[in-house]
This record gives sequence, C-alpha cells and structure tokens, in this order.
Amino acid sequence: MFFLVGIFIGFVAAIPLGPVNAFVISQSMKRDFLHGFLAAITAAILDFIFCLGALLGMSLITDNIARYQIHLKIIAGTIMLLVAWRVYRYSKKPAPSREDKAAKSFTPKPIFGVILLYVTNPSLYFFWIWAAGWAASHGWILNYAVAPYLFALSCGLGGFVWYTVMAYYVAKYHHMFSPKTFQRIFQVLAVVLVGFALYTYGGIFFHY
Repeated sequence: MFFLVGIFIGFVAAIPLGPVNAFVISQSMKRDFLHGFLAAITAAILDFIFCLGALLGMSLITDNIARYQIHLKIIAGTIMLLVAWRVYRYSKKPAPSREDKAAKSFTPKPIFGVILLYVTNPSLYFFWIWAAGWAASHGWILNYAVAPYLFALSCGLGGFVWYTVMAYYVAKYHHMFSPKTFQRIFQVLAVVLVGFALYTYGGIFFHY
C-alpha cells in the first residue's frame, strides 16, 4: 500500500512548474531527449535520497536546515538567476533543428544543474521532511525494516515517471513550434526561474 502511495506522492510533487521542471524542459528543448532524461533521472535519484534521509534522520536534517537556511536560500536564488539568464539568452538564438542537435556532443551539465538546484533549495528538504513525517505518522514505515527504503524508492519512481514523460514529449514535439513560440517558451521559463529566485530571496526577510 505505502509503495503505491509513495509513487503518487513523487508523481504529484513533480508536476508543478518549478525550477527543476523548467530545467528539464530547457534541456530537452535545446539539446535532446537524452539530456532531458539525464536531468529527469538525476531528479528522481535525489528525490529518493532526500526522502530516505528525512525518514532516517528527521531531527538532524531539520536542525541543519534551520541553521544554514539563509545561506542555502542565497545560493539557491543565485543559481536560479544564473540558469534563468542562460535560458533567456538561449531564447534569442534561432530554434535548433534536429540536425543541429544531433551534431552536439554529450554533456553532463543536466546532471550538475539538477544537483545544484536540489541541494541549495530548502523547500525541497522541508517537503520531503513533511512526506516522511506524514508516512511515519500512519505507521507504514515502522512495520518493516525495509519500508523506509521502499517508500523512498517509490517516491523517486513517481517523480521519474513524470520527468521522463515530460522530457520525451518536449524533445519529440517542440520542433513543431514556430521560432517565435520557441523563443516565448524559453522566455517564460526564464521568468518562472526569476520568480522562484525572488521568492527564495524573499524568504530570507519574511521567514516563510
């Protein structure tokens, strides 16, 4: 039962358009499905790690997040602004053809980009602490020794399904967009990232 619940939580948590979604979309559009998939699987692995870490050591994680929350928010906001600037600059370039994308070599940048967005985003820590606490409050995680690992795995699997499906459809069909639509999508993604960066900075002063 808890495995299905975990898949649902991971899937639903990944749906809202946030920094990670925006990054996966941009990688799928400007490179190809492989690079979008790399970003997707990295996000899923980190979901698993964050959820498992919250299940196994909630008090320790909460104390450390509280202690370094301001530093994390400054770093996270800055990273989002840098990614937003790169996405906006890319919107000024012509939409790449399939031939242009095929000529591009493999790069691990999607992996590093997702890791930076995850590690420096306090809201992700708090979300997985909530998910772990909610699951533990129902007693599911305490019944079996392997339950925390299976629950965390199911949450990562749910996010993996969403990110992979999104990367696949974006990579496959974005070439059908007009150049103007292509540019607008990247501009919207840049605005979304700036919005999240400002929201993150605001949390330093307003403590949300």
